[in-house]
This record gives sequence, structure tokens and C-alpha cells, in this order.
Amino acid sequence: MSAVRQTLGRLLRRRVAVTAALAGVLALTVLALPDDANRAPDTVLVATESAKGLDIGRDVVWVLAVGSDARPGEDMTRSRGDAIQMVGINTRTGAAAILGVPRDSWVNIPGHGTSKINAALYFGGPKLFGQVVGNLVGVQPDYVFITRFEKFQNLVNGIGGIDIVNPFFFADDPIKPKGFKAGHLHLTGYEAMAYSRIRHALLRGDFDRSAHQQMVVKAIQRKVRKDRDKPGFIARGVMSAMTNLHTDLSPVELFKLGHVLADIDPAKVTNCVVQGGIGNIAGQSVVLPHVQAAHQMGEDARKDAVISRCVA
Repeated sequence: MSAVRQTLGRLLRRRVAVTAALAGVLALTVLALPDDANRAPDTVLVATESAKGLDIGRDVVWVLAVGSDARPGEDMTRSRGDAIQMVGINTRTGAAAILGVPRDSWVNIPGHGTSKINAALYFGGPKLFGQVVGNLVGVQPDYVFITRFEKFQNLVNGIGGIDIVNPFFFADDPIKPKGFKAGHLHLTGYEAMAYSRIRHALLRGDFDRSAHQQMVVKAIQRKVRKDRDKPGFIARGVMSAMTNLHTDLSPVELFKLGHVLADIDPAKVTNCVVQGGIGNIAGQSVVLPHVQAAHQMGEDARKDAVISRCVA
């Protein structure tokens, strides 16, 4: 066992609950190094230029959480981002802000012209993707976290599913033809994935899908915080999580980041989705984001991780 893994193991044993909280916020717990360097990673966590000089524990920390649509064997750091959520955490108050970004947002990608925002991951990997999303919302992420939907499903199943309140019935989507009824729902891992990804059956398409993703992330956070003190619950979550993470963060930095996420108060989480118009460019249906409104929400949350109101 490497010295890095030994150090990480000691940190995890000291604060096991930290790992579970990280799962709730980012929709997947990952605090481990890959066992097989030749295997494509299931999860990636990288620091951006904005993280330099960051004092975790004294600043507002921004994490861009991305669900990749990479197929098995594909490099998910050079695929297209399917679920895009910018998460800001106030390390002093426990508040958190979640800004959802429609994946079809038509934006400028430095060095590649204009395209859908999720193409930035394909063109330039996590750091370029973070820069492009940051340019849209007016806040640059300190860290970029990417995972596959298979790992997301495993997480939800591992915590016994999640509970949400679905505001309206929708169906007739190939992912789940019978759809979801309105009201209180208990979702399995597959159902949570489907709820997060379905778009065509929704009245407002990409905008409603992004809002659904936020509902699922918040539901995971509530479940983890509710159950994390049960005997064996956290230990099982940690053992499940410790597989195949690729990261450039040190164990100490991972521990500090997890400590911050563990202190989030679910009652202090505010969330909005970047709004926009619908257009057609080169035969593609795209979202034309309201950039000024997106910047306004990002600026609103920049200093305290609180969105006072959603701006359309």
C-alpha cells in the first residue's frame, strides 16, 4: 500500500462522516486513488487555477459537479457533460448554493468557437469545461468533479434509495416509458438516474431536467445526513466509494474539502437554474442562455453561497 493511500486511510478513519457528506452534495462519494492505473476512471476530481491560494475552511468553495454521458470504456474527461451543477459552499455558515446549467446552452468555448456548453468537456477536458461554465455563471469553480451515471446509480442504491416530491406527472420517454407520477416518490438508483436525465417528456425540456437534477442531489444529501449515524451505514458507504478515483488533490486537501462539505446545513441550501430562450443553430436545438441573469445569480452567491432569488 502506498504512503498516499495509507495517509488517506488514516484521514478517512478519523472522519468517516466526511465521506458521506461529500456524496450527498456531489451526488457521489469519492475519496480514493485508482487501484488499476490502466482502467478508465469512474470518477475524476481536479483542482483549477482558482483553487491556488484557496484557504479551505475560510472561504466560499466552488465545485462544478458533472455527470458524464461517456459510454463504458470511453474517457469521460473528453466526453460530453450531461448533468451540470455549480455548487458553492460557505465554510463558515454551512450555506450552499446550487446553480444548474442546461447542457444545450449555446456559448463561446475559447479556442473552439461557439457550441453547446457540454462540448467544452470534449474539446478541452475538466479545466476548460470549468472555465466555460464559470464564464457563463460569473463564478469560476475551484474544483471540477466528474462521474459516470453508473456510479451515481450505485450510490443511490447503496443508501437505500431517495425520496422526492415530484411536482407533475410526465411519461413517454425511452429511459422510463411509464414515467413518474406526481407527488411523493421513492426512487431507486436507476429511477433517480432516469429522473435526472429525462428531457423530451418535460414541458420545459432542459430547464426542468436541470431542476430535477438539483432535487435529486438535495434528496441524497438529506438521506445521507439522516442515516449516517446508523451502525454500519457510513462504513458501507466508504467501502463502496473507495474505488477508482483519479485526482490531482493531496489526501490533506481531500480531507479538508470533505470536512467543509460535511458541515452543509440542508436548510441553508438555495438553488436556481440558468434560464434562456430556445433556438435552432445549424440544425441543432439549443438553449440561448440569459447571460446577464446568470451572472447576477452567480454574483449574488459569490461571497456567501446564498442565492437570494432566481433570476430569469
